[in-house]
Amino acid sequence: MDIQLNHQPIESISTDALAFVAFDKETPSHPALAPLSATGDLPTKLYETATFHNVVGIATKRVIAIGGGKREKFGTYELRRAAGVAVRLLKPKSLANMTFVPDGVADPGAAVQASVEGALVADFDPGRYKTDGRADDKHVGAFHVAAAATAETRAALERGRIIGDSQNFTRDLVNEPGNYMTPTILAERARAMAAEVGLECEILDRARCEELKMGSFLSVSLGSEEPPKFIHLRYNPETAVTDRVLGLVGKGVTFDTGGISIKPADSMDLMKYDMAGGAAMLGAMRAIALLKPAVRIQCFVPATENMPDGKAQKPGDVRIAMSGKSIEIINTDAEGRLILADALHYARLQGCTHLIDAATLTGAISVALGKVNVGVFTNDEAYQERFLKCAKTAGEKMWPMPMDDDYREQIKGMVADLLNTGGRYGGAITAAWFLKEFVADTPWIHLDIAGCAWIDDNKAFIAKGSSGIAVRSLIELAMGFEKS
Repeated sequence: MDIQLNHQPIESISTDALAFVAFDKETPSHPALAPLSATGDLPTKLYETATFHNVVGIATKRVIAIGGGKREKFGTYELRRAAGVAVRLLKPKSLANMTFVPDGVADPGAAVQASVEGALVADFDPGRYKTDGRADDKHVGAFHVAAAATAETRAALERGRIIGDSQNFTRDLVNEPGNYMTPTILAERARAMAAEVGLECEILDRARCEELKMGSFLSVSLGSEEPPKFIHLRYNPETAVTDRVLGLVGKGVTFDTGGISIKPADSMDLMKYDMAGGAAMLGAMRAIALLKPAVRIQCFVPATENMPDGKAQKPGDVRIAMSGKSIEIINTDAEGRLILADALHYARLQGCTHLIDAATLTGAISVALGKVNVGVFTNDEAYQERFLKCAKTAGEKMWPMPMDDDYREQIKGMVADLLNTGGRYGGAITAAWFLKEFVADTPWIHLDIAGCAWIDDNKAFIAKGSSGIAVRSLIELAMGFEKS
């Protein structure tokens, strides 16, 4: 999709469709659109739509009104989605171009960036392997934002383009079926992306991980014919303004059967999304390389399948992590924390002073927060507060979870240091506590994205499938990291 600014007067814009935001009980703020209030047909509810043809005084033949609800409750979060609603409404018509009029956000740069992000995310659809009626056969050729062309808005448009494309890069990785997204293929895709945007890339194979004594990570791969890969990316700007090094760590289980503790067949096909945390980190690194913050950032994605066969680890086995801690395997389906344990420890050894991980780690987080909020856990309240501000700016809903010491008791082992699961109650919290054992005193945040990484049904502003959750928040954190 071609993205441009259009600074022409609203009434004279030549475009296939003009879309704007209409607020409840308000006349449209642009004089050329104000007469539409007299029709009584403007939408009042958020994201409702109404189409008008041949509006007097407007050059374009098709005008789309997107409901903005109450203006006082409208911000960049809603504007991003409103732009997406406009694109997805018009995609089936395969228009050559459309123009979106951002309203409701006073900051012109923020308005442009949110509009572009929303449009790009909305334009993405799964369907790569369809042979008839492919989803990408229908599209809007160009998306124009009606805004003055200033240095601020041009920079905002470019940020929006990079961030939207990077979120879609993540979504594309996660949507891939397991036979087309093995650990080896994920590593190859990471290497190709790194070469494209100028990141350093190192892929550790099984032999190297054995030398490093990554016993926790490697234990998950024992039942799979696919070899594990440990992806390590580095962003090293010529001038870093801080000694702090941000470490991004993402779970990369490219398919999760549960192992010997095998999952039910129902919905197991969705377990291709169990590498969504790792994909989010790769998408964030793509944007970071293009946006060029003045801070060093590293990315770590342990990639493996979790499969059952005669060589797979068993409940009751004991594994020794890279840190030297021993782990009693209670449930082989609690595998994400096993691969992240070694990745977090390795990130510390590589010089990362601050860590943040993302993982589709537990079903328990979905029970706690549903499919609305990502669960956020930390050992550093100030670091978490900074990140939550980034998430709000990026338009991603996240909620802080407790990390009381009492929960630590649930993962104390009998024959080893730790149990790899603390039982049914407080499952997301005990999983986070397990990870905490491997970060020592390094400031750390854990994002349990299991409830938000997959969208079950098409929405007005985004297609079903991978959501690309956390990518925008991670980018926001990285871009302000030297100041935080």
